[in-house]
Amino acid sequence: MKPSKIYYEPDVLTYQLGRELQEKYKDLPWVPIESHNNIQELRTKENKEFKELKTLLILGTRKTHKYSPNFKVSDYLVPFTSSGCTAMCLYCYLVCNYNKCSYLRVFVNREEMMNKLIRFSEKSEKENVFEIGSNSDLLLENTVTGNLPWILEEFLKAKKGKLTFPTKFSMVEPMLNINHQGRIIFRMSVNPPFIINNVEIGTASLANRIEALNKVAEADYPVGILIAPVIFTEGWKALYTELLDILAEKLSPRVKKTMFIEIIFMTYSFIHRSINNEAFPEALELYDKELMKGRGMGKYCYRPELREEGERFLLEEIDKRFGKDKILYFS
Repeated sequence: MKPSKIYYEPDVLTYQLGRELQEKYKDLPWVPIESHNNIQELRTKENKEFKELKTLLILGTRKTHKYSPNFKVSDYLVPFTSSGCTAMCLYCYLVCNYNKCSYLRVFVNREEMMNKLIRFSEKSEKENVFEIGSNSDLLLENTVTGNLPWILEEFLKAKKGKLTFPTKFSMVEPMLNINHQGRIIFRMSVNPPFIINNVEIGTASLANRIEALNKVAEADYPVGILIAPVIFTEGWKALYTELLDILAEKLSPRVKKTMFIEIIFMTYSFIHRSINNEAFPEALELYDKELMKGRGMGKYCYRPELREEGERFLLEEIDKRFGKDKILYFS
């Protein structure tokens, strides 16, 4: 990814990564800002300019370091080295938090974040798993910063603890030769090709995601699959049957043996509808008042009876191919 313009807090140039990025992107316009959280010039853009906003790179320092307890693959969600993304998934939950300003932000104070994470991990009584990719995609971020090998190698100096992150991208080569000690859990998000092509705009194809997952498993990383988000669009049973058939055919024996599966149903919001209708007027309409109900704060989720049908269907189809014990949870 090469951004079109850089917005930066001047203090980032006192950090090593900030200076490296200044040299890497010296041919681009650099615009100083007071805070990555409040760039008035960008906040006042119209929704139809969303695609152009996604080409920007914002540099700052992360000031929020509060870990949130989690009860799925990880024990804690950790605010880390980036937020936002260059992809334009029509359902992206970060749009709920950042509205149209869900562009890629990179935080250059990585040493500060890493030192806190290691201290927290080593002081804990149990061995915790830390989710470091809940606000961004680390494979995508790595194409800008080269952070990924540094992150993994630095954390592995800690005496205990594990990291995990999900991705919709396939650029896994920088992590394949790292001595990960089985302490890095790699998770690949998948969806039917139709959903990827029409909804997960700017992400890797299903074939490339599967190839990347097979490579990571071959490097002996613990791996998982997220079927996420499940979208009840027209013909959804046929679409997800196709997905599971492709996975059954293309996943390596190592992945099939060791993987776990997370299943997450889509939530949506009036903010998504507003942006998508203006920025992607020809895109697939994800809101369906017959299938959805209000969830508070302008959000929508699928009606319970439809979600239950989806759970039953996916449980049966996964059981046929991989065994239902592979399913870690539905959400």
